[in-house]
Amino acid sequence: MKIIQIDPVDNVAVALTDIAKDEELNISGLSFRAVEDVARGHKIALRDITSGTEVIKYGNTIAKATSDISQGQWVHTHNARTNLSENDEYTYDHKVFPLPKVSDKSFMGFKRTDGSVGIRNEIWIIPTVGCVNSIATQLVRENQHLVSGTIDGLYTFTHPFGCSQLGGDHEQTKKLLTSLVRHPNAGAVLVLGLGCENLTMSQFKEQLGSWDDNRVKFLICQDVKDELEEGSRILEELAAYAGQFTREELPASELIVGMKCGGSDGLSGITANPTVGRFSDRLIALGGSTILTEVPEMFGAESILFNRCADETVFKNAVEMVNDFKKYFVSHGQVVYENPSPGNKAGGITTLEDKSCGCVQKGGCAQIVDILSYASPVKKKGLSLLSGPGNDLVSATDLTAAGAHLILFTTGRGTPFGAPAPTVKISTNTALYEKKRSWIDFNAGTVAEGESLDDAGDRLLDFVLKIASGEKTCTEKNNFREISIFKDGVVL
Repeated sequence: MKIIQIDPVDNVAVALTDIAKDEELNISGLSFRAVEDVARGHKIALRDITSGTEVIKYGNTIAKATSDISQGQWVHTHNARTNLSENDEYTYDHKVFPLPKVSDKSFMGFKRTDGSVGIRNEIWIIPTVGCVNSIATQLVRENQHLVSGTIDGLYTFTHPFGCSQLGGDHEQTKKLLTSLVRHPNAGAVLVLGLGCENLTMSQFKEQLGSWDDNRVKFLICQDVKDELEEGSRILEELAAYAGQFTREELPASELIVGMKCGGSDGLSGITANPTVGRFSDRLIALGGSTILTEVPEMFGAESILFNRCADETVFKNAVEMVNDFKKYFVSHGQVVYENPSPGNKAGGITTLEDKSCGCVQKGGCAQIVDILSYASPVKKKGLSLLSGPGNDLVSATDLTAAGAHLILFTTGRGTPFGAPAPTVKISTNTALYEKKRSWIDFNAGTVAEGESLDDAGDRLLDFVLKIASGEKTCTEKNNFREISIFKDGVVL
């Protein structure tokens, strides 16, 4: 099969392999020749499309033709454009789809004293301010001997903020960092401050709320003579505490998995993203939880999600989340349809609607049970939508802060970065998987080669349980871990 028609009403198909000019193509009872070369992942017209009429993919309008397009012609940015605007109205048309039946599954994880569950037993150093980044990095480097027994690693997540921020940015930095402190993949945490930053340690503790003194300790560098000596002493105590935890068998219902895409191509919405959607439905059927974010990459496909909101309250909160992000764009003088990126376009994605309809495939067909604000923890079992931008590092950090034990990251172009939570890279095509074996953990390109999405979803569920039980992702093997904090306002 050289091309695929995703929905019977689509007037374009997607090339599963490079197609040469004059090559004969057959699909859905149609037989025609390619008018020009069409690269893998790009769209080809199944029938004539008149200028000004809709280009349809995924059963949804993804663009409007800007010129007459002939059957067999390449369809992309040169002859199609977005239909999106900043002003849309939404209605609630509730739809419920059945979840698959899945036999009970388990993994080997860490049960914390507060009843939460982790899939890693690490020691984290969280800087409250960028001024102590180098100290945190040096403490990690000089105390690797503490990584032994059941302790999986010692890491810090540096950032440039925690001072010279005002209003919402200050609050978001504080909220994000304290959420990381609470993450159950960290068996123990050292919160490292300087002493003169506007994110004071007292503010940090107030935001954090209650904590276990054995698990979380604090150090203000200006208050001690030798911060490296004192930091090392505290890390020794934290290692003694974290080292007491051991893996035990736990039900898959305890898992929280974040879902994200980046460097998408024309196959993302056909192979990797719907594979993640099948996984999500399976984990939710087992009683687990998944999180979908990247709000700007829902634009143009919102109704697909909104109609699966569990009730009208969830629907209204989802609409508010999307509209707030549109207002954010407008307040900065930007159009809401600036996406897709140059890499997305090179991979075959024409408009934001095209990208969004593929992006939301990661959400499967489960009901949406909750809408979460930025860096807020998951509160309900099932599928939650999390407010956050599309930027890879910002949204992956956001997912971690929301409590994701690991993140499924689909990509058609490839990317090496990793979040604080184990980040599973899923390729949309086999060529990428074979080329970047040091980046890519799981190949969903097999779907374009004949594997069913259900089989791919089963395979991904089994793979996730292995990662949750301790198998390392490529990002972990490469020690690629970083955070990025969402900001909007001025820096003093």
